[in-house]
Amino acid sequence: MTHFAVAGLQLELTAQDNLEIVRSEMERLKRRFPWVDMVVLGELSLRGPQTSNAEPLPGPLEQSLCQVARDLKLWFVPGSIHERVGDHIYNTAPVIDPGGQVVARYRKMFPFLPYERGITPGTEFVVFDVPKVGRFGVSICYDMWFPETTRTLAWMGAEVVIHPTMTNTIDRDLELSIARTNAAVNQCWFVDVNCAGRLGNGRSLVVAPDGSVVHQAGTGYEVIPVEMDLGLVRRSRRRGLLGLGQPLKSFRDSEVVFPQYQPGQASSPTLRQLGAMAVPGLASTDEEPG
Repeated sequence: MTHFAVAGLQLELTAQDNLEIVRSEMERLKRRFPWVDMVVLGELSLRGPQTSNAEPLPGPLEQSLCQVARDLKLWFVPGSIHERVGDHIYNTAPVIDPGGQVVARYRKMFPFLPYERGITPGTEFVVFDVPKVGRFGVSICYDMWFPETTRTLAWMGAEVVIHPTMTNTIDRDLELSIARTNAAVNQCWFVDVNCAGRLGNGRSLVVAPDGSVVHQAGTGYEVIPVEMDLGLVRRSRRRGLLGLGQPLKSFRDSEVVFPQYQPGQASSPTLRQLGAMAVPGLASTDEEPG
């Protein structure tokens, strides 16, 4: 069995500089649960959703996060921060190893449009290896509503998907079912960590590769340490989900060519009828097609 312990920090935060709060919480967690290997925060936990303090990466905030990981000897996925590249701003999740080195940066592919404005979508999937443990993938919040994202990470070998989110809306209940589905259809661990307080409504979720919920948090402050057995991923993928369906093998062996994924075919007459991307009530595109 290959075990690895991930702790989600569901923190009650506001849109301010939360670095010292995060540092203090991680120090407390390390004292209480010294067996934890990785800490994950919710999306945009460090400064909130405003883009005005975006900075290039590497930058001062990321360097401070690297120091925290180095001091505590922990893998660290600090939610995400706004990254500035010229005129573009990305919603970016760094992955920091216990030596304080950034081993990957993932840019959110699907900003929560039409509400998450001013964010340039990322274009590259990210996986990284934890030596002697396994391969991990990263996605952020709205990404998981697009099943192709988690399937691609599984195709790239990810056995665990780390998924920071910042949801404070009434669709959180739907996200819980989507997280379970992503885990089950890809037979992977799915670690969905939300914010609490003014930034989110909590209910973080850890799902095993058979789709079962290992833990679902409440709506407030919570520390969520979970020891994962990656052997369950490998066994499930070989033998089938609960000894039954083997969806990754069926996907591998299928000769189906999905037409919507061919170059230039993402749109269709049906999708074009949906109109422009806009906040409901703020544009004439709200009207039903005739």
